[in-house]
Amino acid sequence: MPGQRRHVTQRPDGQWADKAEGAERAGGLYRTQAEAQAAATQHLQNHPGGGEVVVHRTDGQIRNSNTINRPDPDPPRDTRH
Repeated sequence: MPGQRRHVTQRPDGQWADKAEGAERAGGLYRTQAEAQAAATQHLQNHPGGGEVVVHRTDGQIRNSNTINRPDPDPPRDTRH
């Protein structure tokens, strides 16, 4: 498998979940979105081939995504930094 995607979403009970795409259950539950995002990032740093962390807003829309441990397939166009 060349990589995987992990989604950070808020559950109805208010907890934040780090869940692999296609999985039935979350890999971990956290009090804050930042904790869940850090856990998903750490998981992909340790995963051969890396992957992408997709962070969702509380309404389910995608807030941000970040490629971890592999070349970014869609790098930012900003060349000033």
